[in-house]
Amino acid sequence: MVRIAQIGLGAWGKNLLRNFYNLDGCRLTIAADSNDSTISKYEASYPGVYFTTDIDLVFDKSKVDAIVIATPPATHFGLAYRALQSGLDVFVEKPLVLDVDEGERLVETASENNRILMVGHIMEYHPATEYLKRIIADGELGDIYYLYSIRVNLGKVREIENSLWSFAPHDISMINYLLGSYPTKASADGQSYLQDGIEDVVFVTLHYPQKIIANIHVSWLDPQKDRKLTVVGSRKMAVFNDTEPSEKIRIFDKGVDTIQDYQTYAEYLSLRTGDIVIPKIPAGEPLMKECAHFIKCVETREKPRSDGGDGLRVLKVLDAAQKSLERGGEPQNIE
Repeated sequence: MVRIAQIGLGAWGKNLLRNFYNLDGCRLTIAADSNDSTISKYEASYPGVYFTTDIDLVFDKSKVDAIVIATPPATHFGLAYRALQSGLDVFVEKPLVLDVDEGERLVETASENNRILMVGHIMEYHPATEYLKRIIADGELGDIYYLYSIRVNLGKVREIENSLWSFAPHDISMINYLLGSYPTKASADGQSYLQDGIEDVVFVTLHYPQKIIANIHVSWLDPQKDRKLTVVGSRKMAVFNDTEPSEKIRIFDKGVDTIQDYQTYAEYLSLRTGDIVIPKIPAGEPLMKECAHFIKCVETREKPRSDGGDGLRVLKVLDAAQKSLERGGEPQNIE
């Protein structure tokens, strides 16, 4: 039985609290938050969990095997580093940290102490993403040409991180996972409308190997909620719409075929329009799958799908996009 402690019970922390509390194979022993009123909201609903404002208690290795960190990103490094140095496994919400050097240090510390370090890239555990990963790997879509995603809504407006750092980690981690590769160059443009210096809307373009391009649009200043990814391949195209309650993926048998025997250029390229397939996607809450994966990795010592290295690679993309944003869209190479 894996003993879990959690730090942070805010907007997303409450969801992690619910999932880890109800998971088989683990026992949530301690939940900490700096706000007394936040703690008082949950104490009655989670019997057996010790709620406290004393952060130091969660690092007691005699009572805890692993720590879940769901605090503001600026606090991630200090908490995760202390946990790893204390001999504890760590699950930290996205983004891993806000600084590349700190991210590299966390990955090194986890390795040196033989600890599990996992980042909350929830879209990698979405059943629809896993389905897309399979059909891309099987070649059903053909060669991937380009992808574009949109993640917009009206609210919640952040006061510290911009929409790039708040929303784009989902799409960057998902696209990296689907392609099994990482971008070499990033450019970004955006604008601050509500608060100076905090971009409400950002457009990111990423260049991957094999001429693959990905575009990401994120905003919390939009008239509608939209969570969508489109993948364009040489044989077929797919759309993943996460706002759909059931029919989350549609596969379009559409493309442009090349004709070997032709008289004119118009005949050389032939448009093809076939069936639209809506596959049945297995049910399952992505967050529950993600939390269960962490517990399994703690038990078996296997490397998490979204390990510290994965988090670091996403962090480097975010860092390059932020620099491009600050330099008027100038493309930035990614290590």
